[in-house]
Order: sequence, then structure tokens, then C-alpha cells
Amino acid sequence: MAATRTAPSRVEKRFAALKEEGRSGLVTFVTAGDPDMDTSWEILKGLPAAGADIIEIGMPFSDPMADGPAIQAASQRALKGGATLAKTLDLVRRFRQEDAATPIILMGYYNPIYSMGPQRFIEEAVAAGVDGLIIVDLPPEEDDELCDPAVAAGLHWIRLATPTTDDKRLPKVLENTGGFLYYVSVLGITGTRSALADQVAAAVARFRRHTDIPVAVGFGIKTPEQAAAIGKVADAAVVGSAIVGRIEDSLDPDGKATAQTVPAALDLVSALAGGMRGKVPA
Repeated sequence: MAATRTAPSRVEKRFAALKEEGRSGLVTFVTAGDPDMDTSWEILKGLPAAGADIIEIGMPFSDPMADGPAIQAASQRALKGGATLAKTLDLVRRFRQEDAATPIILMGYYNPIYSMGPQRFIEEAVAAGVDGLIIVDLPPEEDDELCDPAVAAGLHWIRLATPTTDDKRLPKVLENTGGFLYYVSVLGITGTRSALADQVAAAVARFRRHTDIPVAVGFGIKTPEQAAAIGKVADAAVVGSAIVGRIEDSLDPDGKATAQTVPAALDLVSALAGGMRGKVPA
């Protein structure tokens, strides 16, 4: 199904700009409302200047399946602080008032969307300025649930591929996929293991034989050195658990934000962006 957009999307423009610059992009993940809505906003609005090329915002959910301990804890903190899907969309609206260029991807699970109502969610997401969706628990066989109407509304549907996605399954995974393909480089949950760059390179090369859309690699990238290595073989590196972990480490004993919370997150993003731009210390 083709999107209704008639001009390049923010995601397409960003990857085109990265190609012109001759570098890979940095995709950063933060959970909406972690550790509270005000601090979450301060982190979010600071990400582009820190070096994030594309931003993924996690929609807090009580029962995640693909997320490791760090992001699970972030969702719990956000939910405890009153985060909701509606407030997540409000964050995007607020961001768009200050930044009209940086792509925003919402990542999460179908349950909160189903509770809101898929059509209402799509309409509000488009109006807020969301560019794409990564919905972890909806396979291609369920595209009529959300993917088809989302793509028809102009949103990119970003699908996950894994080390077990073989050439027989890959064409099905690529159906309706737009913006970029997200390669989960390790088996298991987020933030627990790291993939070897040569293994990632082989997987990315295989994907490129099947599709022209960019390939972003995530799950297990924690350091500027790892980001730099992935950046040499993929179109983008995705970092989430490491950033969320920095947020957690900065909190006080009661789990509340401190004066170090925002800079802790943004300083790591700056270091990761430096890695992507070849500025990793020797």
C-alpha cells in the first residue's frame, strides 16, 4: 500500500541529507514521561542539538515483551508519574512547535493504541507531527489492524527484522515497510548483548539485496565506539537502553530527577553522535 504523501517525508529527507554528508545517522530512543513529563520534555527538546538525527519515543506500557530491564524500568517510572498515550502525543505536538525537521517515530505495543482506538490514534499522531510507527507486537499478517490505515494516512510503518528473518520471510516483512528497516542485531531483549560489526555487515548486505530503504541497526549499541562501528556498515545506529540507563543512574534514591538527569542523557547522546561522526577518542 502506498502512502498518500506527495512530497518526501521528514524521514526520507533526513536519510537523503545523511547520504549527502557521507555518514550514518544516530537514532535515539527515550521513553515518554521518564522519569516525569517535565524532565522528559527537557531531554526530548535537547536531543537534536546533542546530535540525534532521528528520535524514537517509547510509548509507556505495563507489559512490554521485547524490552530489557532498562526500558522496562523506564516505562514503569513513566507510568507511575502519570504518563499516558495522550500525553505522549502532547510531547510530540510541543516538540513540533520548536522543531519541524527532526523525524519522530513512536515505538511500542498495540494495547495502548487499541485502547485509544486505532483510527483516533492515527489521526492524532498525524496531527501531532509523528512520522512513523514501530509496533513491536503486530506481525505482517495483522496489517489490517493498524498498519494499513497508518500507511494510508501518510505514516511510515517501520518493521523489525532479526537474525532469524530468513530470505523466505524477508519479503513479507518488507511489505508496507517504509522509512527504514529496523534490524534487531541480537536475539533476545533490548540492552543485554551486543552484536559484532562483521555479523551486522553481512545481515545489512543481505537486506540491501531485497530493498532500497535504509537499514538502521539497534539492540546492544551502548558506546561511541560501537556506534561508530555500526555506522560504517549500516545507514543508522539505534541507541536506547544506554540512554535510558544514564537517566536511571542520575535519579535520586526515590527515583526522582536530579540536576544531573538531563545533562547525563544529552552528554551521552553527544558522545554517541561524535562516534558516528568519526570523533571517537583513540
